[in-house]
Amino acid sequence: MTHKSRANEEGSTSSERLEFLGDAVLGLVVGEYLFRELPGAPEGRLAKLRASVISAPTLARQAHIMKLGTYLRLGRGEARTGGMTRESNLADAFESLVGAFYIAAGLGAAGEFILSSLGGEIHDAVQGRNYRDFKTSLQEEMQRAGDKPCYEVTKEEGPDHGKVFTVVVSASGRILGQGSGRSKKEAEQSAAHQALERLRNLPE
Repeated sequence: MTHKSRANEEGSTSSERLEFLGDAVLGLVVGEYLFRELPGAPEGRLAKLRASVISAPTLARQAHIMKLGTYLRLGRGEARTGGMTRESNLADAFESLVGAFYIAAGLGAAGEFILSSLGGEIHDAVQGRNYRDFKTSLQEEMQRAGDKPCYEVTKEEGPDHGKVFTVVVSASGRILGQGSGRSKKEAEQSAAHQALERLRNLPE
């Protein structure tokens, strides 16, 4: 799978088109599965569950388990700065693989791959176990210290269908954490998660 940084160096084509297709197939397969498995669930709950299952952190976890990072063709700068383990790159790699499954073998095979890979994540989402509101947890922790977190988008990159946002969270002028995601909300959650980890690991 070719990252855009490598494609730019070589003048070749990146995997972004496959990412676009894989994202659409993921949404359809997971959405249909939830629709059939939860016949009484309202549209709002189905949408939240689907978004949780196909979020960047979830896809990146599966990509990490499958060692997809080792199959990424990265540009020199991206490789040097840890691109092989970067969450957004791993999530994109998973989407690319789904897109490739769909092109090579059709929706049935792609669906089997998705559900076999993400079945545990889907089950956890339905049980309410795979989503944590890190922003609320950070807000509560900061309030106890008499402070308040502030979020700022510092970078937007990628095409419209696969844009990645980078967010920094700070308090009293001090940066607490940074995160990325395919929406501002997802990036804020990632930044809050890092901030909480740092705060909780500080010496007493």
